[in-house]
Amino acid sequence: MDQKQIAKQMIQFNKTAFDNSFSAMTMVYEQNEKMLETFLTQASGLPEEGKKAIKEWMTSYSTGCSDFKKQVDENYAKVEEYFEK
Repeated sequence: MDQKQIAKQMIQFNKTAFDNSFSAMTMVYEQNEKMLETFLTQASGLPEEGKKAIKEWMTSYSTGCSDFKKQVDENYAKVEEYFEK
């Protein structure tokens, strides 16, 4: 088997493993987000400022994860393009 073909298969395997792991992580995050939303609506003792801070944290985390996934996808595309040459 060609070295180039082996490298392409390894990259594809790593991309698939990353995508599956990221998907699982996203599902866990979404469940935690729902649970936290429920908690925040029922927590009468928590001040609005605290609730707002937690919601901003959740939004920042979600945005960070999206940006990270986008960056990883772009870099995998660059590597795949390199091996196509």
